[in-house]
Amino acid sequence: MSQMPSAAVAAAPAPRPAAAPVVAPARRRAFAPLEPIGTRARVLLGLAFFVVFVLVWAIATLGGFVPPTFLASPPTMVKEGWLLFTEYGFIGDIGMTVWRVFGGFLLAAVFAVPLGIAMGTWKTVEAFFEPFVSFCRYLPASAFIPLLILWAGLGEMQKLLVIFIGSFFQIVLMVAVTVGGARRDLVEAAYTLGANSRGIVARVLIPGAAPGIAETLRLVLGWAWTYVIVAELIGSSSGIGHMITDSQALLNTGQIIFGIIVIGVIGLLSDFAFKALNRRLFAWAAL
Repeated sequence: MSQMPSAAVAAAPAPRPAAAPVVAPARRRAFAPLEPIGTRARVLLGLAFFVVFVLVWAIATLGGFVPPTFLASPPTMVKEGWLLFTEYGFIGDIGMTVWRVFGGFLLAAVFAVPLGIAMGTWKTVEAFFEPFVSFCRYLPASAFIPLLILWAGLGEMQKLLVIFIGSFFQIVLMVAVTVGGARRDLVEAAYTLGANSRGIVARVLIPGAAPGIAETLRLVLGWAWTYVIVAELIGSSSGIGHMITDSQALLNTGQIIFGIIVIGVIGLLSDFAFKALNRRLFAWAAL
């Protein structure tokens, strides 16, 4: 009889564990630091800024707050842009400017990227070139225009060299920093697996730095668009910068604004294309 209570206790079912409290998912806050937003929201917000900008511009000009001599209204700007295309052959000016930008930029990239890789890889090369490259990086490209006119005349070479000078030294230093920031553990692992110095450069440093180098080129291409206008302001008979200079002499602010907008649109399209190409070539970099 004394064992019956123990048996009853043993046969009794064990108490069920308490259910874990249900935690509601945290709501995303729109203005929380570093909080990501969706693609649709990003596009809508970006378009909203342009809408607000044009609205303020229209109020300031059509409302009479700013004289048309100093700032043309949006309808006037559109009308002048249409005249540029239909009567003044503006498409040819756009073609010349695009050719100059990409010609000077590609010329700079062909020479700057290998030098930047060498500076980032070998510290002796960096010690030799870095002081001079850093010195030239602070020199404005426009300061070289008088010399370039003397050396290369007023032809296309002078304009390409302005863009080359403005892009070359920036690319060199940025590529050198990217390559020099390679992960040491990957380099040591490659040595452990039997790689030599040449293999380290070809199979570790360059592949690891390739996405960063591509991003550097994308950024400097945007700067090249600023240099081309400087190159076309002096001694040029074609190009968007030349059109802007002629319009300034005629006080035609509508054409000036339209030319500036065209540069921004082409630059934005080239930036999107560069981003898409980088994502396609280096999809593994985001992993």
